[in-house]
Amino acid sequence: MNYWLLKSEPETWSWKMQKKKGAKGEPWSGVRNHTAKLNLKAMKKGDLAFFYHSGDEKAVVGIVEVIGEFRPDPTDEKGIFGLVDVKAVKDVPRPVTLAEIKATPSLAEMSLVKSIRLSVQPVTATEWKKVTKMGGL
Repeated sequence: MNYWLLKSEPETWSWKMQKKKGAKGEPWSGVRNHTAKLNLKAMKKGDLAFFYHSGDEKAVVGIVEVIGEFRPDPTDEKGIFGLVDVKAVKDVPRPVTLAEIKATPSLAEMSLVKSIRLSVQPVTATEWKKVTKMGGL
Protein backbone atom coordinates (compact mmCIF):
# COMPACT_ATOMS: atom_id res chain seq x y z
CA MET A 1 0.00 0.00 0.00
CA ASN A 2 1.09 3.54 -0.76
CA TYR A 3 0.14 6.76 0.96
CA TRP A 4 -0.76 10.13 -0.52
CA LEU A 5 -2.00 13.61 0.28
CA LEU A 6 -4.84 15.24 -1.70
CA LYS A 7 -5.34 18.98 -1.37
CA SER A 8 -8.64 20.76 -1.80
CA GLU A 9 -9.97 24.24 -1.18
CA PRO A 10 -12.76 23.64 1.36
CA GLU A 11 -14.95 26.21 -0.42
CA THR A 12 -14.74 24.10 -3.59
CA TRP A 13 -14.67 20.55 -2.20
CA SER A 14 -14.62 20.05 1.56
CA TRP A 15 -14.10 17.06 3.82
CA LYS A 16 -17.75 17.36 4.82
CA MET A 17 -18.78 17.10 1.14
CA GLN A 18 -16.50 14.11 0.64
CA LYS A 19 -18.01 12.30 3.63
CA LYS A 20 -21.55 12.88 2.30
CA LYS A 21 -20.64 10.81 -0.80
CA GLY A 22 -20.36 7.72 1.41
CA ALA A 23 -19.12 4.37 0.10
CA LYS A 24 -19.64 5.29 -3.56
CA GLY A 25 -17.02 8.00 -3.20
CA GLU A 26 -16.28 10.76 -5.66
CA PRO A 27 -13.88 11.33 -8.57
CA TRP A 28 -10.83 13.40 -7.63
CA SER A 29 -10.97 15.52 -10.76
CA GLY A 30 -9.70 18.88 -11.92
CA VAL A 31 -5.98 18.19 -11.47
CA ARG A 32 -4.04 20.16 -14.09
CA ASN A 33 -0.42 19.60 -13.11
CA HIS A 34 1.78 17.00 -14.82
CA THR A 35 3.59 15.91 -11.64
CA ALA A 36 0.26 15.54 -9.82
CA LYS A 37 -1.03 13.55 -12.83
CA LEU A 38 1.88 11.11 -12.49
CA ASN A 39 1.04 10.71 -8.80
CA LEU A 40 -2.61 9.98 -9.67
CA LYS A 41 -1.43 7.37 -12.19
CA ALA A 42 0.63 5.68 -9.47
CA MET A 43 -2.34 5.33 -7.10
CA LYS A 44 -3.81 1.86 -6.65
CA LYS A 45 -7.07 0.63 -5.16
CA GLY A 46 -6.70 0.40 -1.41
CA ASP A 47 -4.09 3.17 -1.15
CA LEU A 48 -4.85 5.74 1.55
CA ALA A 49 -4.54 9.51 1.35
CA PHE A 50 -4.74 12.42 3.70
CA PHE A 51 -7.54 14.83 2.81
CA TYR A 52 -5.95 18.26 3.20
CA HIS A 53 -7.85 21.54 3.36
CA SER A 54 -5.77 24.22 1.66
CA GLY A 55 -6.66 27.90 1.69
CA ASP A 56 -6.96 29.54 5.09
CA GLU A 57 -7.23 26.28 7.06
CA LYS A 58 -4.09 24.46 5.82
CA ALA A 59 -4.64 21.20 7.71
CA VAL A 60 -4.99 17.44 7.31
CA VAL A 61 -8.64 16.84 8.25
CA GLY A 62 -9.48 13.32 7.04
CA ILE A 63 -8.41 10.08 5.39
CA VAL A 64 -9.70 8.76 2.06
CA GLU A 65 -9.20 5.44 0.29
CA VAL A 66 -8.59 5.06 -3.44
CA ILE A 67 -11.51 3.00 -4.78
CA GLY A 68 -11.01 3.58 -8.51
CA GLU A 69 -7.71 3.81 -10.36
CA PHE A 70 -6.59 6.38 -12.91
CA ARG A 71 -8.90 7.10 -15.83
CA PRO A 72 -9.51 10.09 -18.14
CA ASP A 73 -10.92 13.20 -16.48
CA PRO A 74 -14.09 14.21 -18.36
CA THR A 75 -13.63 17.81 -17.13
CA ASP A 76 -10.39 18.06 -19.16
CA GLU A 77 -11.33 19.27 -22.64
CA LYS A 78 -7.85 18.47 -24.01
CA GLY A 79 -7.87 14.88 -22.72
CA ILE A 80 -4.45 15.17 -21.08
CA PHE A 81 -5.31 14.69 -17.43
CA GLY A 82 -7.05 12.02 -15.40
CA LEU A 83 -8.63 11.27 -12.05
CA VAL A 84 -9.03 8.58 -9.41
CA ASP A 85 -12.08 7.78 -7.29
CA VAL A 86 -11.83 8.15 -3.51
CA LYS A 87 -14.13 7.55 -0.56
CA ALA A 88 -13.96 8.98 2.95
CA VAL A 89 -12.60 6.53 5.53
CA LYS A 90 -12.30 8.51 8.76
CA ASP A 91 -11.97 11.91 10.32
CA VAL A 92 -8.66 13.04 11.75
CA PRO A 93 -9.81 13.68 15.35
CA ARG A 94 -7.48 16.65 15.73
CA PRO A 95 -6.63 18.37 12.41
CA VAL A 96 -2.89 18.56 11.80
CA THR A 97 -1.89 21.99 10.53
CA LEU A 98 0.79 22.84 8.02
CA ALA A 99 2.49 24.91 10.73
CA GLU A 100 2.68 21.84 12.99
CA ILE A 101 4.04 19.70 10.17
CA LYS A 102 6.69 22.33 9.32
CA ALA A 103 7.66 22.54 13.01
CA THR A 104 8.24 18.76 13.24
CA PRO A 105 11.88 17.95 12.34
CA SER A 106 11.09 14.38 11.26
CA LEU A 107 8.68 15.78 8.62
CA ALA A 108 11.12 18.31 7.13
CA GLU A 109 11.46 16.27 3.92
CA MET A 110 7.71 15.73 3.49
CA SER A 111 6.43 16.75 0.06
CA LEU A 112 3.89 19.04 1.75
CA VAL A 113 6.80 21.03 3.16
CA LYS A 114 8.97 20.93 0.03
CA SER A 115 6.32 21.15 -2.74
CA ILE A 116 3.66 23.20 -1.04
CA ARG A 117 1.66 23.92 -4.23
CA LEU A 118 1.44 20.35 -5.54
CA SER A 119 -2.17 19.13 -5.22
CA VAL A 120 -1.48 15.37 -5.24
CA GLN A 121 1.57 14.29 -3.26
CA PRO A 122 3.23 11.08 -2.12
CA VAL A 123 3.59 10.47 1.61
CA THR A 124 6.11 7.98 3.01
CA ALA A 125 5.03 5.31 5.50
CA THR A 126 7.08 7.04 8.21
CA GLU A 127 5.42 10.41 7.49
CA TRP A 128 1.99 8.72 7.46
CA LYS A 129 2.57 7.21 10.90
CA LYS A 130 3.81 10.49 12.34
CA VAL A 131 0.96 12.64 10.98
CA THR A 132 -1.74 10.13 11.97
CA LYS A 133 -0.28 10.04 15.48
CA MET A 134 -0.23 13.84 15.62
CA GLY A 135 -3.89 13.79 14.56
CA GLY A 136 -4.95 11.42 17.31
CA LEU A 137 -5.23 8.21 15.29
